[in-house]
Amino acid sequence: MSISEEQVKNALKSVRYPGFTRDIVSFGLVKSVNIDNGEVKVQLALATNDPNVPATIKNDAEKAVQTIDGVRSAKVLIDIQAPPAGAGTGVGATRIPGIRHVIAVASGKGGVGKSTVAANLAVALGQTGARIGLCDCDIYGPSISLMFGTRERPTATEENKIIPIEQYGLRLMSMGFLLDDTSPAILRGPMVTRYTQQFLRQVEWGELDYLVLDLPPGTGDIQLTIVQTVALAGAIIVTTPQEVALIDARKAATMFDKVNVPVLGLVENMSYFVSPSDGKRYDIFGSGGGEREAKRLRVPLLGQIPIDIATREAGDRGIPIAGEDRQSRVTVEFKKIAENLRKTLPL
Repeated sequence: MSISEEQVKNALKSVRYPGFTRDIVSFGLVKSVNIDNGEVKVQLALATNDPNVPATIKNDAEKAVQTIDGVRSAKVLIDIQAPPAGAGTGVGATRIPGIRHVIAVASGKGGVGKSTVAANLAVALGQTGARIGLCDCDIYGPSISLMFGTRERPTATEENKIIPIEQYGLRLMSMGFLLDDTSPAILRGPMVTRYTQQFLRQVEWGELDYLVLDLPPGTGDIQLTIVQTVALAGAIIVTTPQEVALIDARKAATMFDKVNVPVLGLVENMSYFVSPSDGKRYDIFGSGGGEREAKRLRVPLLGQIPIDIATREAGDRGIPIAGEDRQSRVTVEFKKIAENLRKTLPL
């Protein structure tokens, strides 16, 4: 009985990557299949620091192939691509040419101000003299175009690569540049994956020191696509002080841990409110939650960003507060976060 490559790959679709519900075929780990008189050899490639991952995949994959009628023997070879020193690694991720460090800004839930943090962090990093790009990976709910005050449409090079929009010294890409103000992004999962990969791989980012990724909330398809597509230097988790947000922050941190992407630290947003009339501090969402969670996860608490009217107003006007008022309490905190990142991920 002849055995086809399609039969082998269908069998391998039953093999899950450890910690995920997705299989090794959809992750793109299967590089070749060789069949010779009932003897099957499968070549896989993955990037990981965890020796248990390839061992588990090899064992499960060989068992899966051996269930095919006519298979006399099954051998799985794995090319383990160790990440560069100091860099994180996703499931099948590779570096983007010309970019030193890719930083994901993530959250376990919506409404914690993740995009505000990503935008102002990118501006603050740029003020250190670094070359910065900011990619809005929230395909369904893009907000970077509003926060940077531009509706300019991207153009393309002769090689059909997208030229990012430049604003305040940053290179930007967002679905918001491609849609009208009231047009929703009505897309099924495969199209969302395709757009995400295009934003990362088909944009002419040029030479950058840091590319900041503003991820959508949660731990869904877009997040998995990103860790599969590009090698992340690390992730920053944004949360607010109350327990309902911290629970979801843990889930986000756990996801990155499972794909060997280091969590660079937590940012506690909406940490407190200082009354402009009397200077009194109010802990609207509780206090100390971010610090306790950072200790629990054994990561740094990078900063505590207060609720600030001027920050909201600046974002609505399309000027991140870190670029508009360099002396504000919020800007000073973002400067501290940027300086810490420069030390953690030096150029």
